[in-house]
Amino acid sequence: MKKRSPMPPDTKGMRPESLMMSYGYLPELSEGAVKPPIFQTSTFAFKNAQQAKEAFAEAYGLEEPDPLRPLHLIYSRLNNPDLDIVEHRLNLWDRAEESAVFASGMAAISTSILALVPIGSSVVFARPVYGGTDYLLAIILPEMGTVTREFPAGSEPRLVEGMLEELEAAGTPCKMVFFETPANPTTTLTDIAGMAEVAHRHGALCVVDNTLLGPLYQQPLRHGADLVVYSATKYLGGHSDLVAGVVLGCAELMSRVKLYRTILGSMLDPHSAWLLLRSLETAKLRMTCARKNAEKVAAWLAEHPKISKVYFPGFRPSSFQEEIYQRQCSGPGALISFELANSGEAEAFRVLDSVRLIKLAVSLGGTESLIEHPATMTHADIPAESQRKIGITPAMIRLSVGIEHPADLIADLEQALAYLDEAVAPTVGSAQLASAKEDAP
Repeated sequence: MKKRSPMPPDTKGMRPESLMMSYGYLPELSEGAVKPPIFQTSTFAFKNAQQAKEAFAEAYGLEEPDPLRPLHLIYSRLNNPDLDIVEHRLNLWDRAEESAVFASGMAAISTSILALVPIGSSVVFARPVYGGTDYLLAIILPEMGTVTREFPAGSEPRLVEGMLEELEAAGTPCKMVFFETPANPTTTLTDIAGMAEVAHRHGALCVVDNTLLGPLYQQPLRHGADLVVYSATKYLGGHSDLVAGVVLGCAELMSRVKLYRTILGSMLDPHSAWLLLRSLETAKLRMTCARKNAEKVAAWLAEHPKISKVYFPGFRPSSFQEEIYQRQCSGPGALISFELANSGEAEAFRVLDSVRLIKLAVSLGGTESLIEHPATMTHADIPAESQRKIGITPAMIRLSVGIEHPADLIADLEQALAYLDEAVAPTVGSAQLASAKEDAP
C-alpha cells in the first residue's frame, strides 16, 4: 500500500523530536487548532455515495489508494484521524514504513503473531520476557496448535539456528523468532542482527520487543528486525495514564497486521491516541532525564554492601554483552534490577514496604519511579523453577527510574535498605512508619 504524504515536503531532514510537535497534522483541516482534536466518533459521514464506494474499495484492498488524496475515514475500528497522526509520528523514530497502534502492548503482540504465524508452525522466543508475553507464548499459543520453543536471552545466534533446524526436521518450521532486548527483568541483551540473519536464513521473521529502551536508545529495524513492538504504556506514553501498544515495520507485513487489527477489534481508542500524541512531544526529554537518573542510581546500588548484583544495560557483564551494546544501543535506558545480598522474599518485601517516594507498582517508563518484585508480581505466572533458570530470584527487585531528583531517589532507597537491619519487617505503611520515627522523642 502506498503511503500518503501527511505534511508538506519542507519538513524533510528535520529530527524526530522536532516533528513530534506537528508531523502528520494540518491545522486547517481542524478549524486551525494548533493541536489535533480528539475525534471522539464511531463513524464518519461521506460527502456522496461515490466517495463511500472509493473508501470501501480501498479498505478492502479492491483498489490501490491515491497517495495524493486525503485518507478516507469510514469507522473508528478501521481508522481515525488521531490514530493516523500518531502512527505517522511513530514511524519517524524507528524509520519505519508503517505502524499500527493497539489497545495494549499485548494486543499488539498477540495480533501480530496471529496475523503472521500459521497454526501448525512454530515460534521461538527468548526468556525472560514480559510475563504476559510469556503466558501467550508458553501456554495459549500451544493450546491453539502453534509450537513454541524457548532460548535464554543473550544466547549466541548459532544456538537458535540449531533449534530452527530441529523444528524444520520435525515438520513445524519456525515462522517467527521473538525476543525482548534488553530482557525483562534481567536486562540481558540479545544480538538483533545475528538473530535476524538466522531467522531470515530459515524463512522466519525476526520480531523485537523494544519497550525497555524505546526508539531513543535502540532501533531494531536498522539492525535487521522485521517488526518492532512496544508497550506504548511505558516510555512512549510515559505518564502512567494510558494503555497502548505499537507495531512497526515494512508496509507489506503491516498491511496484514492492520487487517487482523481491524477484524479482531484490537484498535486503540481516539482518546488514548490523543494522549499518546501529547506524550510523544516530550519523549526525548523524559527518557533522557530518566536515563541520567538511572545511571546515578545504578552506580550507587552497585557500591551498596546490601546489594549483591545490579542488572542494568549500562553494566555489561561479559565481552559478548559489551559488543552487543556497542553495536545496537545508544544508551542504557532507565530500568534497573538488583538482588539483595544473602536475602530472599521476606527481605525483598521489607524493602518494598519501606520506600516512601518510590511507588510500589507494576509497569515502568512513567515520570514517577516504580518498584516491584518480579518473582511474585510481573512474572508470577512463570513456575518457580523456570524463574530460577532465567535469572529471576526471590531476592530480585525491579526499579523503573523516573524523573525525580536522583539524590531523593537514592535517599529513599538508602532508608528502605536500612530496614534490612530491623529484626521485624514494618507492619504499617512506610510513610506512616517514617513519620512515627521522626516524631518519636
